[in-house]
Amino acid sequence: MLMRPAIFDIQRKSLLRGSVLVLGSLFAAFRLADFPRNRATLLLIIPFLLAAVGTWDTIRFYHGGVLLLIYMDLMALAMILFLLLYPYGQWISTR
Repeated sequence: MLMRPAIFDIQRKSLLRGSVLVLGSLFAAFRLADFPRNRATLLLIIPFLLAAVGTWDTIRFYHGGVLLLIYMDLMALAMILFLLLYPYGQWISTR
């Protein structure tokens, strides 16, 4: 019988899986947004959803020691939303 590592078992809690999902999604969002130029792309919804799943996985572990990881996850979600919505701000304000 082949054993899978706990990180791949969705039913088991894993802080590593949650953190990797969130930080990987943040890195992907920076790449997709072409960060210094911040081009508009709806593909940023994918990293946002993956980061939300990673945040949910971290919240399942909720206790005092994990609070900093939850704050990090929320900051990453806010940054991805900023990268998603910022390019549309000029479009909305000029109309």
